Amino acid sequence: MGREKSREPLPASVEISRTPRQPEERSDVGIPVRVEARGRPRHRLVAIGDSLTHGFQSGAIYNTDLSYPAIIAWELGCYDEFRHPHYPGFGGIPLNLELLVRDLEQRFGDKVSLLELPAALFHARHHLAESEHWWDTGPGSVLPPRGPINHNLGVYGWDLRDALSRNADNAHEGLRTPDGHHIVPLVRNADRISAGRVLDSARTAGGLPLTPLEAAAALSHEGANEDPHADGIETLIVLLGANNALGSVISLQVRWSGSGYDDLQQKARYNVWQPDHFAAEWAHVVERVQQIRARHVIFGTVPHVTIAPVARGIGGKIEPGSRYFRYYTRPWIDENQFDPDDDPHLTADEARAIDSTIDSYNTTIVASVKAAREEGRDWRVLDIAGILDRLAKRRYIEDKEVRLPAWWEEYELPEELAALSPPPDTHFFASGSEGRIRGGLIALDGIHPTTIAYGVMAQEFIGVMQEAGVKFMRRDGVTARPGPVRVNWGRLIGLDSLISHPPRSLDPDIKLLGWFDERIDIIKRLWAGAG
Repeated sequence: MGREKSREPLPASVEISRTPRQPEERSDVGIPVRVEARGRPRHRLVAIGDSLTHGFQSGAIYNTDLSYPAIIAWELGCYDEFRHPHYPGFGGIPLNLELLVRDLEQRFGDKVSLLELPAALFHARHHLAESEHWWDTGPGSVLPPRGPINHNLGVYGWDLRDALSRNADNAHEGLRTPDGHHIVPLVRNADRISAGRVLDSARTAGGLPLTPLEAAAALSHEGANEDPHADGIETLIVLLGANNALGSVISLQVRWSGSGYDDLQQKARYNVWQPDHFAAEWAHVVERVQQIRARHVIFGTVPHVTIAPVARGIGGKIEPGSRYFRYYTRPWIDENQFDPDDDPHLTADEARAIDSTIDSYNTTIVASVKAAREEGRDWRVLDIAGILDRLAKRRYIEDKEVRLPAWWEEYELPEELAALSPPPDTHFFASGSEGRIRGGLIALDGIHPTTIAYGVMAQEFIGVMQEAGVKFMRRDGVTARPGPVRVNWGRLIGLDSLISHPPRSLDPDIKLLGWFDERIDIIKRLWAGAG
Protein backbone atom coordinates (compact mmCIF):
# COMPACT_ATOMS: atom_id res chain seq x y z
CA MET A 1 0.00 0.00 0.00
CA GLY A 2 1.27 3.47 -0.87
CA ARG A 3 1.48 6.45 1.40
CA GLU A 4 -0.74 9.49 1.17
CA LYS A 5 0.99 12.42 -0.53
CA SER A 6 2.20 15.34 1.55
CA ARG A 7 0.00 18.42 1.45
CA GLU A 8 1.14 22.01 1.30
CA PRO A 9 0.31 24.26 4.25
CA LEU A 10 -2.28 26.96 3.73
CA PRO A 11 -0.66 30.33 2.92
CA ALA A 12 -1.39 33.17 5.33
CA SER A 13 -2.86 35.21 2.48
CA VAL A 14 -5.71 32.72 1.96
CA GLU A 15 -8.73 33.54 4.08
CA ILE A 16 -11.09 30.58 4.40
CA SER A 17 -14.75 31.47 4.07
CA ARG A 18 -17.44 29.28 5.63
CA THR A 19 -20.13 30.81 3.42
CA PRO A 20 -20.04 31.12 -0.36
CA ARG A 21 -19.48 34.52 -1.89
CA GLN A 22 -22.68 36.19 -3.09
CA PRO A 23 -22.52 36.65 -6.86
CA GLU A 24 -22.78 40.11 -8.38
CA GLU A 25 -26.10 40.02 -10.20
CA ARG A 26 -25.96 43.60 -11.50
CA SER A 27 -23.84 43.85 -14.60
CA ASP A 28 -23.33 47.56 -13.90
CA VAL A 29 -22.52 46.86 -10.20
CA GLY A 30 -25.07 49.54 -9.30
CA ILE A 31 -23.07 52.42 -10.76
CA PRO A 32 -24.75 54.19 -13.69
CA VAL A 33 -22.59 55.32 -16.60
CA ARG A 34 -23.76 57.32 -19.56
CA VAL A 35 -22.27 55.95 -22.77
CA GLU A 36 -22.09 58.11 -25.86
CA ALA A 37 -21.65 56.24 -29.10
CA ARG A 38 -18.54 57.51 -30.87
CA GLY A 39 -18.68 56.75 -34.57
CA ARG A 40 -19.31 53.26 -35.93
CA PRO A 41 -17.03 50.57 -34.44
CA ARG A 42 -15.08 48.57 -37.00
CA HIS A 43 -15.36 45.44 -34.86
CA ARG A 44 -18.61 44.47 -33.20
CA LEU A 45 -17.22 41.74 -30.94
CA VAL A 46 -13.75 40.78 -29.69
CA ALA A 47 -13.11 38.17 -26.98
CA ILE A 48 -9.99 37.52 -24.89
CA GLY A 49 -9.78 34.42 -22.74
CA ASP A 50 -8.65 30.85 -22.20
CA SER A 51 -10.16 27.49 -23.17
CA LEU A 52 -13.72 28.61 -22.39
CA THR A 53 -13.40 31.43 -24.93
CA HIS A 54 -11.33 29.38 -27.37
CA GLY A 55 -14.11 26.76 -27.55
CA PHE A 56 -12.35 23.75 -25.99
CA GLN A 57 -14.41 20.55 -25.72
CA SER A 58 -13.78 16.91 -24.74
CA GLY A 59 -10.02 17.30 -24.57
CA ALA A 60 -9.53 19.27 -27.79
CA ILE A 61 -9.86 22.61 -29.44
CA TYR A 62 -11.91 21.79 -32.52
CA ASN A 63 -15.45 23.20 -32.73
CA THR A 64 -14.41 26.85 -32.75
CA ASP A 65 -17.53 27.61 -34.81
CA LEU A 66 -19.48 26.79 -31.66
CA SER A 67 -17.49 28.69 -29.04
CA TYR A 68 -19.61 31.08 -26.99
CA PRO A 69 -18.17 34.15 -28.83
CA ALA A 70 -19.05 32.53 -32.18
CA ILE A 71 -22.59 31.82 -30.94
CA ILE A 72 -22.91 35.47 -29.85
CA ALA A 73 -21.63 36.64 -33.24
CA TRP A 74 -24.24 34.41 -34.93
CA GLU A 75 -27.03 36.05 -32.94
CA LEU A 76 -25.44 39.48 -33.31
CA GLY A 77 -25.72 39.14 -37.09
CA CYS A 78 -21.97 39.46 -37.71
CA TYR A 79 -20.87 35.81 -37.78
CA ASP A 80 -19.63 36.02 -41.38
CA GLU A 81 -17.23 38.78 -40.32
CA PHE A 82 -16.26 37.19 -37.00
CA ARG A 83 -12.72 35.88 -37.44
CA HIS A 84 -11.69 32.85 -35.41
CA PRO A 85 -9.09 30.06 -35.73
CA HIS A 86 -9.76 26.63 -37.18
CA TYR A 87 -8.26 23.23 -36.31
CA PRO A 88 -9.05 20.73 -39.09
CA GLY A 89 -7.95 17.13 -38.90
CA PHE A 90 -8.23 14.36 -36.28
CA GLY A 91 -10.71 16.26 -34.16
CA GLY A 92 -8.31 19.07 -33.29
CA ILE A 93 -5.60 19.16 -30.61
CA PRO A 94 -4.34 17.79 -28.36
CA LEU A 95 -6.77 14.82 -28.13
CA ASN A 96 -10.46 14.70 -29.00
CA LEU A 97 -11.87 12.15 -26.54
CA GLU A 98 -15.24 12.05 -28.27
CA LEU A 99 -13.63 11.22 -31.61
CA LEU A 100 -11.54 8.50 -29.95
CA VAL A 101 -14.58 6.95 -28.26
CA ARG A 102 -16.59 6.96 -31.48
CA ASP A 103 -13.66 5.46 -33.39
CA LEU A 104 -13.48 2.60 -30.88
CA GLU A 105 -17.25 2.10 -31.05
CA GLN A 106 -17.08 1.79 -34.82
CA ARG A 107 -14.41 -0.89 -34.52
CA PHE A 108 -15.49 -2.80 -31.40
CA GLY A 109 -19.18 -1.97 -31.01
CA ASP A 110 -21.07 -0.70 -27.98
CA LYS A 111 -19.32 -3.03 -25.55
CA VAL A 112 -15.60 -3.71 -25.29
CA SER A 113 -15.14 -7.19 -23.85
CA LEU A 114 -12.24 -8.18 -21.60
CA LEU A 115 -10.74 -10.13 -24.50
CA GLU A 116 -10.91 -7.05 -26.70
CA LEU A 117 -9.30 -4.64 -24.24
CA PRO A 118 -5.69 -5.19 -25.43
CA ALA A 119 -6.74 -4.69 -29.04
CA ALA A 120 -8.72 -1.60 -28.07
CA LEU A 121 -5.68 -0.12 -26.34
CA PHE A 122 -3.50 -0.90 -29.37
CA HIS A 123 -6.05 0.72 -31.66
CA ALA A 124 -6.23 3.80 -29.42
CA ARG A 125 -2.46 4.12 -29.53
CA HIS A 126 -2.52 3.90 -33.32
CA HIS A 127 -5.19 6.62 -33.39
CA LEU A 128 -3.02 8.85 -31.19
CA ALA A 129 0.07 8.19 -33.31
CA GLU A 130 -1.75 9.19 -36.49
CA SER A 131 -2.98 12.39 -34.84
CA GLU A 132 0.48 13.19 -33.51
CA HIS A 133 2.02 12.77 -36.97
CA TRP A 134 -0.67 14.86 -38.70
CA TRP A 135 -0.30 17.79 -36.31
CA ASP A 136 3.42 17.68 -35.43
CA THR A 137 5.01 17.02 -38.82
CA GLY A 138 2.13 16.71 -41.30
CA PRO A 139 -0.37 19.16 -42.79
CA GLY A 140 -1.58 20.34 -39.40
CA SER A 141 1.86 21.67 -38.46
CA VAL A 142 1.66 24.33 -41.17
CA LEU A 143 -0.05 27.53 -40.08
CA PRO A 144 -2.58 29.01 -42.51
CA PRO A 145 -1.61 32.13 -44.47
CA ARG A 146 -1.61 35.27 -42.35
CA GLY A 147 -4.72 37.39 -42.60
CA PRO A 148 -6.30 40.05 -40.41
CA ILE A 149 -6.17 39.66 -36.63
CA ASN A 150 -8.75 37.25 -35.23
CA HIS A 151 -11.69 38.48 -33.19
CA ASN A 152 -11.63 35.40 -30.94
CA LEU A 153 -8.33 35.76 -29.08
CA GLY A 154 -8.87 32.97 -26.55
CA VAL A 155 -6.09 30.37 -26.16
CA TYR A 156 -6.69 27.20 -24.19
CA GLY A 157 -4.58 26.67 -21.07
CA TRP A 158 -3.50 30.29 -20.73
CA ASP A 159 -3.60 32.11 -17.39
CA LEU A 160 -3.24 35.83 -16.63
CA ARG A 161 0.53 35.94 -17.19
CA ASP A 162 0.18 34.09 -20.49
CA ALA A 163 -2.33 36.64 -21.76
CA LEU A 164 0.05 39.39 -20.71
CA SER A 165 3.27 37.94 -22.10
CA ARG A 166 2.75 35.12 -24.60
CA ASN A 167 2.41 35.53 -28.34
CA ALA A 168 2.63 33.33 -31.42
CA ASP A 169 6.43 33.24 -31.33
CA ASN A 170 6.99 32.34 -27.66
CA ALA A 171 3.89 30.20 -27.06
CA HIS A 172 5.99 27.04 -27.06
CA GLU A 173 8.14 28.12 -24.10
CA GLY A 174 7.43 25.94 -21.08
CA LEU A 175 5.50 23.35 -23.08
CA ARG A 176 2.67 21.65 -21.23
CA THR A 177 3.00 18.63 -23.52
CA PRO A 178 6.49 17.14 -23.03
CA ASP A 179 8.45 15.54 -25.85
CA GLY A 180 9.25 11.86 -26.08
CA HIS A 181 5.82 10.23 -25.85
CA HIS A 182 7.05 7.02 -27.42
CA ILE A 183 4.76 4.66 -25.51
CA VAL A 184 1.72 6.96 -25.59
CA PRO A 185 1.88 9.42 -28.49
CA LEU A 186 0.39 12.87 -28.01
CA VAL A 187 0.70 16.04 -30.05
CA ARG A 188 3.96 17.57 -28.81
CA ASN A 189 3.56 21.00 -30.36
CA ALA A 190 -0.01 21.64 -29.24
CA ASP A 191 0.91 24.92 -27.51
CA ARG A 192 2.64 26.36 -30.57
CA ILE A 193 -0.05 25.17 -32.99
CA SER A 194 -3.06 26.26 -30.94
CA ALA A 195 -1.65 29.70 -30.13
CA GLY A 196 -0.22 30.15 -33.63
CA ARG A 197 -3.59 29.68 -35.27
CA VAL A 198 -5.03 32.34 -32.95
CA LEU A 199 -2.20 34.86 -32.90
CA ASP A 200 0.10 34.36 -35.89
CA SER A 201 -1.68 37.19 -37.71
CA ALA A 202 -1.47 39.43 -34.63
CA ARG A 203 1.65 41.38 -35.46
CA THR A 204 2.82 44.94 -35.84
CA ALA A 205 3.49 46.43 -39.24
CA GLY A 206 7.10 45.42 -38.69
CA GLY A 207 6.15 41.80 -37.95
CA LEU A 208 6.62 41.83 -34.18
CA PRO A 209 4.24 39.40 -32.44
CA LEU A 210 1.43 40.63 -30.18
CA THR A 211 -0.14 39.15 -27.07
CA PRO A 212 -3.95 38.72 -27.01
CA LEU A 213 -4.36 41.98 -25.07
CA GLU A 214 -2.06 43.82 -27.48
CA ALA A 215 -3.88 42.27 -30.44
CA ALA A 216 -7.23 43.56 -29.15
CA ALA A 217 -5.68 47.01 -28.72
CA ALA A 218 -4.40 46.88 -32.29
CA LEU A 219 -7.87 45.97 -33.57
CA SER A 220 -9.38 48.81 -31.57
CA HIS A 221 -7.05 51.38 -33.12
CA GLU A 222 -7.63 50.35 -36.73
CA GLY A 223 -8.96 53.32 -38.69
CA ALA A 224 -8.07 55.80 -35.94
CA ASN A 225 -6.50 58.11 -38.52
CA GLU A 226 -9.80 58.29 -40.38
CA ASP A 227 -11.90 58.92 -37.27
CA PRO A 228 -9.76 59.45 -34.17
CA HIS A 229 -12.81 59.65 -31.91
CA ALA A 230 -14.59 56.49 -33.06
CA ASP A 231 -14.89 53.37 -30.90
CA GLY A 232 -12.76 50.65 -32.44
CA ILE A 233 -14.58 47.75 -30.76
CA GLU A 234 -18.24 47.77 -29.81
CA THR A 235 -18.09 44.96 -27.21
CA LEU A 236 -14.95 43.44 -25.69
CA ILE A 237 -15.32 40.31 -23.55
CA VAL A 238 -12.53 39.35 -21.13
CA LEU A 239 -12.80 35.94 -19.45
CA LEU A 240 -9.50 35.04 -17.79
CA GLY A 241 -8.27 33.56 -14.52
CA ALA A 242 -9.63 30.01 -14.41
CA ASN A 243 -6.21 28.57 -15.22
CA ASN A 244 -4.80 30.28 -12.15
CA ALA A 245 -6.58 27.54 -10.16
CA LEU A 246 -7.71 24.79 -12.57
CA GLY A 247 -4.49 22.79 -12.32
CA SER A 248 -5.39 21.80 -8.78
CA VAL A 249 -8.37 19.69 -9.87
CA ILE A 250 -6.52 18.32 -12.90
CA SER A 251 -3.60 17.06 -10.83
CA LEU A 252 -5.66 16.56 -7.65
CA GLN A 253 -2.90 18.31 -5.77
CA VAL A 254 -2.61 21.91 -4.56
CA ARG A 255 0.60 23.84 -5.20
CA TRP A 256 0.27 27.41 -3.95
CA SER A 257 1.99 30.18 -5.91
CA GLY A 258 5.27 31.62 -4.64
CA SER A 259 8.19 33.55 -6.07
CA GLY A 260 8.22 33.55 -9.85
CA TYR A 261 4.42 33.37 -10.14
CA ASP A 262 4.64 36.14 -12.75
CA ASP A 263 7.41 34.51 -14.79
CA LEU A 264 6.56 32.40 -17.85
CA GLN A 265 9.05 29.69 -16.94
CA GLN A 266 8.87 29.56 -13.15
CA LYS A 267 5.08 29.74 -12.80
CA ALA A 268 4.72 26.13 -14.01
CA ARG A 269 5.58 25.07 -10.44
CA TYR A 270 2.25 26.40 -9.20
CA ASN A 271 -1.41 25.62 -9.85
CA VAL A 272 -3.30 27.91 -7.44
CA TRP A 273 -2.34 31.58 -7.26
CA GLN A 274 -2.50 33.20 -3.85
CA PRO A 275 -5.04 36.06 -3.75
CA ASP A 276 -2.41 38.83 -3.61
CA HIS A 277 -0.51 37.28 -6.52
CA PHE A 278 -3.69 37.08 -8.57
CA ALA A 279 -4.54 40.70 -7.70
CA ALA A 280 -1.09 41.86 -8.82
CA GLU A 281 -1.46 40.07 -12.16
CA TRP A 282 -5.03 41.29 -12.57
CA ALA A 283 -3.88 44.89 -12.12
CA HIS A 284 -1.65 44.45 -15.18
CA VAL A 285 -4.57 43.02 -17.16
CA VAL A 286 -6.69 46.05 -16.21
CA GLU A 287 -3.94 48.42 -17.37
CA ARG A 288 -3.83 46.68 -20.76
CA VAL A 289 -7.61 46.67 -21.16
CA GLN A 290 -7.68 50.41 -20.44
CA GLN A 291 -5.58 50.86 -23.59
CA ILE A 292 -8.22 49.15 -25.75
CA ARG A 293 -10.75 51.44 -27.41
CA ALA A 294 -13.92 49.51 -26.65
CA ARG A 295 -17.37 51.01 -26.11
CA HIS A 296 -18.43 48.22 -23.73
CA VAL A 297 -16.20 45.79 -21.82
CA ILE A 298 -17.65 42.72 -20.10
CA PHE A 299 -15.52 40.80 -17.59
CA GLY A 300 -16.47 37.29 -16.54
CA THR A 301 -15.69 35.98 -13.07
CA VAL A 302 -13.71 32.80 -12.39
CA PRO A 303 -15.86 29.66 -11.91
CA HIS A 304 -15.34 27.42 -8.88
CA VAL A 305 -13.22 24.74 -10.51
CA THR A 306 -14.02 22.22 -7.76
CA ILE A 307 -17.53 21.87 -9.20
CA ALA A 308 -16.15 20.39 -12.43
CA PRO A 309 -17.00 16.65 -12.44
CA VAL A 310 -13.42 15.71 -13.36
CA ALA A 311 -12.92 15.86 -9.57
CA ARG A 312 -15.88 13.88 -8.20
CA GLY A 313 -16.84 14.25 -4.56
CA ILE A 314 -17.05 10.97 -2.64
CA GLY A 315 -17.30 9.78 0.95
CA GLY A 316 -20.39 11.85 1.64
CA LYS A 317 -20.48 15.46 2.78
CA ILE A 318 -18.15 16.18 5.70
CA GLU A 319 -21.19 17.13 7.80
CA PRO A 320 -24.91 17.62 7.24
CA GLY A 321 -25.56 20.86 5.42
CA SER A 322 -22.02 21.24 4.09
CA ARG A 323 -21.18 21.98 0.46
CA TYR A 324 -18.10 19.79 0.55
CA PHE A 325 -17.47 16.09 0.15
CA ARG A 326 -14.85 14.30 2.21
CA TYR A 327 -12.69 13.55 -0.85
CA TYR A 328 -12.52 14.57 -4.51
CA THR A 329 -11.13 12.04 -6.98
CA ARG A 330 -11.59 10.84 -10.57
CA PRO A 331 -15.23 10.09 -11.51
CA TRP A 332 -14.41 6.57 -12.67
CA ILE A 333 -12.80 5.48 -9.39
CA ASP A 334 -15.18 3.19 -7.49
CA GLU A 335 -16.16 4.91 -4.26
CA ASN A 336 -16.30 1.59 -2.39
CA GLN A 337 -12.74 0.77 -3.44
CA PHE A 338 -11.27 4.25 -2.98
CA ASP A 339 -8.13 4.29 -0.84
CA PRO A 340 -6.82 7.74 0.21
CA ASP A 341 -3.35 6.23 0.60
CA ASP A 342 -3.26 5.11 -3.04
CA ASP A 343 -5.79 7.04 -5.09
CA PRO A 344 -5.25 10.67 -6.15
CA HIS A 345 -7.57 13.09 -4.41
CA LEU A 346 -8.22 16.46 -2.86
CA THR A 347 -9.62 16.78 0.64
CA ALA A 348 -12.66 18.80 1.66
CA ASP A 349 -10.39 21.38 3.32
CA GLU A 350 -8.38 21.76 0.12
CA ALA A 351 -11.53 22.18 -1.98
CA ARG A 352 -12.82 24.82 0.42
CA ALA A 353 -9.46 26.63 0.30
CA ILE A 354 -9.50 26.64 -3.51
CA ASP A 355 -13.06 27.99 -3.58
CA SER A 356 -12.26 30.67 -0.99
CA THR A 357 -9.27 31.72 -3.07
CA ILE A 358 -11.41 31.96 -6.20
CA ASP A 359 -13.89 34.05 -4.24
CA SER A 360 -10.99 36.45 -3.60
CA TYR A 361 -10.19 36.48 -7.32
CA ASN A 362 -13.77 37.44 -8.11
CA THR A 363 -13.86 40.15 -5.47
CA THR A 364 -10.80 41.62 -7.20
CA ILE A 365 -12.44 41.42 -10.63
CA VAL A 366 -15.68 43.06 -9.48
CA ALA A 367 -13.73 45.80 -7.68
CA SER A 368 -11.90 46.65 -10.91
CA VAL A 369 -15.24 46.98 -12.73
CA LYS A 370 -16.55 49.29 -10.00
CA ALA A 371 -13.44 51.47 -10.22
CA ALA A 372 -13.74 51.71 -14.00
CA ARG A 373 -17.40 52.67 -13.87
CA GLU A 374 -16.61 55.36 -11.31
CA GLU A 375 -14.19 56.74 -13.94
CA GLY A 376 -16.98 56.77 -16.53
CA ARG A 377 -16.04 53.60 -18.44
CA ASP A 378 -18.81 51.19 -19.41
CA TRP A 379 -17.20 48.12 -17.91
CA ARG A 380 -19.58 45.39 -16.79
CA VAL A 381 -19.41 42.01 -15.11
CA LEU A 382 -21.03 38.65 -15.76
CA ASP A 383 -20.72 36.42 -12.71
CA ILE A 384 -19.93 33.08 -14.36
CA ALA A 385 -19.07 31.64 -10.95
CA GLY A 386 -22.58 32.35 -9.68
CA ILE A 387 -24.16 30.71 -12.73
CA LEU A 388 -22.14 27.52 -12.26
CA ASP A 389 -22.92 27.48 -8.53
CA ARG A 390 -26.63 27.58 -9.34
CA LEU A 391 -26.17 24.64 -11.73
CA ALA A 392 -24.06 22.55 -9.30
CA LYS A 393 -26.00 19.30 -9.19
CA ARG A 394 -24.19 17.38 -6.46
CA ARG A 395 -23.10 20.36 -4.36
CA TYR A 396 -26.53 21.96 -4.04
CA ILE A 397 -29.39 20.57 -6.10
CA GLU A 398 -29.31 16.90 -5.04
CA ASP A 399 -28.50 17.57 -1.37
CA LYS A 400 -31.72 18.36 0.50
CA GLU A 401 -29.75 19.03 3.70
CA VAL A 402 -27.26 21.54 2.28
CA ARG A 403 -27.38 24.96 3.91
CA LEU A 404 -28.38 27.15 0.98
CA PRO A 405 -27.13 30.73 1.01
CA ALA A 406 -29.88 33.33 0.88
CA TRP A 407 -29.03 34.30 -2.69
CA TRP A 408 -29.05 30.75 -4.12
CA GLU A 409 -31.75 29.48 -6.41
CA GLU A 410 -31.47 26.79 -9.03
CA TYR A 411 -30.56 28.08 -12.48
CA GLU A 412 -33.52 27.90 -14.83
CA LEU A 413 -32.46 26.26 -18.07
CA PRO A 414 -34.10 27.45 -21.30
CA GLU A 415 -37.28 25.49 -21.91
CA GLU A 416 -35.77 23.76 -24.95
CA LEU A 417 -32.96 22.34 -22.78
CA ALA A 418 -35.21 21.57 -19.81
CA ALA A 419 -37.42 19.51 -22.16
CA LEU A 420 -34.56 17.15 -23.05
CA SER A 421 -34.71 13.72 -21.43
CA PRO A 422 -33.07 13.65 -19.00
CA PRO A 423 -32.61 17.41 -18.51
CA PRO A 424 -28.89 18.21 -18.86
CA ASP A 425 -26.92 18.75 -15.66
CA THR A 426 -23.35 19.01 -14.35
CA HIS A 427 -22.83 15.29 -13.68
CA PHE A 428 -19.98 13.60 -15.53
CA PHE A 429 -21.34 12.61 -18.94
CA ALA A 430 -22.67 9.06 -19.29
CA SER A 431 -24.54 7.40 -22.15
CA GLY A 432 -25.37 3.93 -23.39
CA SER A 433 -27.32 2.07 -26.04
CA GLU A 434 -30.51 3.86 -24.98
CA GLY A 435 -28.97 7.32 -25.21
CA ARG A 436 -27.73 9.85 -22.67
CA ILE A 437 -28.03 8.69 -19.07
CA ARG A 438 -26.82 11.76 -17.19
CA GLY A 439 -24.82 14.94 -17.61
CA GLY A 440 -25.01 16.99 -20.77
CA LEU A 441 -23.61 20.36 -19.71
CA ILE A 442 -19.99 19.20 -19.33
CA ALA A 443 -18.15 17.44 -22.15
CA LEU A 444 -16.11 14.25 -21.93
CA ASP A 445 -13.03 15.78 -20.32
CA GLY A 446 -15.10 16.58 -17.24
CA ILE A 447 -14.07 20.24 -17.37
CA HIS A 448 -15.33 22.08 -20.43
CA PRO A 449 -18.86 22.88 -21.61
CA THR A 450 -20.78 20.99 -24.24
CA THR A 451 -22.16 23.00 -27.15
CA ILE A 452 -25.49 23.63 -25.41
CA ALA A 453 -23.62 24.81 -22.29
CA TYR A 454 -21.61 27.21 -24.43
CA GLY A 455 -25.03 28.38 -25.60
CA VAL A 456 -25.99 29.08 -21.98
CA MET A 457 -22.84 31.19 -21.61
CA ALA A 458 -23.61 33.02 -24.85
CA GLN A 459 -27.17 33.71 -23.71
CA GLU A 460 -25.92 35.25 -20.46
CA PHE A 461 -23.40 37.46 -22.25
CA ILE A 462 -26.09 38.50 -24.73
CA GLY A 463 -28.26 39.61 -21.82
CA VAL A 464 -25.47 41.83 -20.48
CA MET A 465 -24.81 43.23 -23.96
CA GLN A 466 -28.47 44.16 -24.33
CA GLU A 467 -28.39 45.84 -20.93
CA ALA A 468 -25.49 47.89 -22.27
CA GLY A 469 -27.56 48.93 -25.29
CA VAL A 470 -25.97 46.72 -27.95
CA LYS A 471 -28.30 46.20 -30.91
CA PHE A 472 -28.69 42.68 -32.23
CA MET A 473 -29.46 42.62 -35.93
CA ARG A 474 -31.60 40.40 -38.10
CA ARG A 475 -29.90 38.37 -40.78
CA ASP A 476 -30.11 41.31 -43.20
CA GLY A 477 -27.57 43.06 -40.96
CA VAL A 478 -29.63 46.24 -41.00
CA THR A 479 -32.85 45.74 -39.02
CA ALA A 480 -32.55 45.52 -35.24
CA ARG A 481 -34.17 42.54 -33.52
CA PRO A 482 -36.86 43.70 -31.08
CA GLY A 483 -37.07 42.59 -27.46
CA PRO A 484 -34.83 40.15 -25.57
CA VAL A 485 -32.64 38.10 -27.90
CA ARG A 486 -32.79 34.32 -27.41
CA VAL A 487 -30.18 31.91 -28.63
CA ASN A 488 -31.39 29.54 -31.35
CA TRP A 489 -31.54 26.45 -29.12
CA GLY A 490 -32.88 24.17 -31.83
CA ARG A 491 -29.78 24.93 -33.88
CA LEU A 492 -27.38 24.28 -30.99
CA ILE A 493 -29.10 21.07 -29.86
CA GLY A 494 -28.81 19.72 -33.39
CA LEU A 495 -25.13 20.70 -33.59
CA ASP A 496 -24.24 19.23 -30.17
CA SER A 497 -23.23 15.68 -31.06
CA LEU A 498 -23.11 14.57 -27.41
CA ILE A 499 -26.76 15.57 -27.08
CA SER A 500 -28.19 14.75 -30.50
CA HIS A 501 -26.13 11.59 -31.08
CA PRO A 502 -24.52 10.45 -27.78
CA PRO A 503 -21.88 7.70 -27.80
CA ARG A 504 -23.23 4.26 -26.94
CA SER A 505 -20.33 3.02 -24.79
CA LEU A 506 -20.05 5.51 -21.93
CA ASP A 507 -22.38 3.93 -19.38
CA PRO A 508 -21.22 3.88 -15.75
CA ASP A 509 -20.37 0.17 -15.77
CA ILE A 510 -17.90 0.26 -18.65
CA LYS A 511 -16.23 3.51 -17.58
CA LEU A 512 -14.33 3.52 -20.85
CA LEU A 513 -12.66 6.87 -20.22
CA GLY A 514 -11.48 5.69 -16.83
CA TRP A 515 -10.03 2.56 -18.37
CA PHE A 516 -7.98 4.64 -20.78
CA ASP A 517 -6.97 7.12 -18.10
CA GLU A 518 -5.57 4.30 -15.98
CA ARG A 519 -3.46 3.06 -18.87
CA ILE A 520 -2.40 6.21 -20.72
CA ASP A 521 -3.08 8.90 -18.06
CA ILE A 522 -5.25 10.94 -20.43
CA ILE A 523 -6.23 13.75 -18.07
CA LYS A 524 -2.74 14.68 -16.88
CA ARG A 525 -1.17 14.22 -20.30
CA LEU A 526 -3.69 16.56 -21.89
CA TRP A 527 -2.81 19.21 -19.33
CA ALA A 528 0.78 18.40 -18.40
CA GLY A 529 2.23 21.39 -16.58
CA ALA A 530 -1.17 22.85 -15.80
CA GLY A 531 -1.43 20.62 -12.81
